[in-house]
Amino acid sequence: MLFTQIEFFILFAGVIIFLLLVKNHRAQKIFLLLFSYYFYAYWDWRFLFLLLGSTCIDYTIGIALEKSKSPVERKFLIVASLITNLGVLCLFKYFNFFIDNLRPILESFGFRPTNLSLILPIGISFYTFQSLSYTIDVYRRTIKPCKDFFDLALCIAFFPQLVAGPIVRASYFMPQIRRPREMTLLNAYYGFRLVVYGLFKKVFIADNIAMFVDDVFGKPGMYSCTTTWLAVLAYAVQIYCDFSGYSDMAIGMARIMGYKFRMNFNLPYISSNMSEFWQRWHISLSSWLRDYLYISLGGNRLGTVRTYVNLMLTMLLGGLWHGAAWTFILWGALHGAALAVQRIFSFKRLFAETKASQFASSTLGWALTFFAVLIGWVFFRSQGFTASFLTLRQMFFPSEGIIWYHPFVIGVIIAMFIFHLVHALEHEKIFHLGPFQLRSPAILFTMLWLIIVFHPKTFNPFIYFQF
Repeated sequence: MLFTQIEFFILFAGVIIFLLLVKNHRAQKIFLLLFSYYFYAYWDWRFLFLLLGSTCIDYTIGIALEKSKSPVERKFLIVASLITNLGVLCLFKYFNFFIDNLRPILESFGFRPTNLSLILPIGISFYTFQSLSYTIDVYRRTIKPCKDFFDLALCIAFFPQLVAGPIVRASYFMPQIRRPREMTLLNAYYGFRLVVYGLFKKVFIADNIAMFVDDVFGKPGMYSCTTTWLAVLAYAVQIYCDFSGYSDMAIGMARIMGYKFRMNFNLPYISSNMSEFWQRWHISLSSWLRDYLYISLGGNRLGTVRTYVNLMLTMLLGGLWHGAAWTFILWGALHGAALAVQRIFSFKRLFAETKASQFASSTLGWALTFFAVLIGWVFFRSQGFTASFLTLRQMFFPSEGIIWYHPFVIGVIIAMFIFHLVHALEHEKIFHLGPFQLRSPAILFTMLWLIIVFHPKTFNPFIYFQF
């Protein structure tokens, strides 16, 4: 079931009506948990047992971590949580990938490994990280373990963020679950506004440029240099609007129900360096990798060389998290290298401390950062290295090819550039649609009209469902 389907909105309206009519807080939470399980099981009921199993194991480990006073026992418990959660994730997502790559070595020792016929459970990468954040925080004693199983289950399985994030940590969400929610008209407006924004970005923008992007990336090297560049720019817009659109809808629906999630995207394409990009792009994942992986590896506390090693390992694993393919690993490596170069070299050193020179520094930093991000998207989107290098060859060493200038795509790219430029110049208030502004309902319902009239006829799942 997708957020963009009319069936979902009918069911969501029923959820809101129930929450308004039934005032008992515990009954509301149990209903939300049951609906979240139904939402997940709608895709394939069999994988609901994985979600339940992960919740039961981490609930038990959380209780045991509080009771245990032995450091050795506590380490054993947290390792058990890591092995269980990551083991299931690796089995479904990476087993065949590793078998395919290790096959020559294994066969040289007489083994004849076979691939498993596995379907990747939707959302497993997200709820695994969410569940792990709970047990790790309990182990670190930054939060108390949850004594109510239903509270923890709702925290992990809450349907808005279950299948594609944002990754909402128990330390942030659990206190909201424990106290009665507040469903107010103001929360309803802000939530509705975010849902409309998300729908507009996903359906009107991302889905309508997907056909152009899919065709050009599906035939690497066949299109002209300018068309290939246009497709790469279009994909940068598509993946941003698709994923941030889902996040906006998830945050908006939670807000309507009285819960608050943190922002997951904050205009990443205005970043002037790669570190800033990861502070703005998929914030819940980048902060998770920082707090639970990079810092656990030692962060920047163990010397310069170890800092670069930790950065690279974090980004390599971040790339692998996105998918079992060498292109994702290389994408992570490119970002890790860019972060390392940024630590070594700063453009600000080239310029004097004046407003004009700092503007030049920021502009140069933005151009190089955006260029690096675009090159990374080529590997992220392409089906294998051959396709990636054919696309890059056509971008930088062009030969004759098909010329296709899609008017809608060009218009969207220009509009996106203007939108980001206005925010970069700190004039973003002109886009704000407050609850008491007369133009707000007109603009929001115009966006809804565009969504309804110009939605693609083909089925377009969210891009991050595959991760």
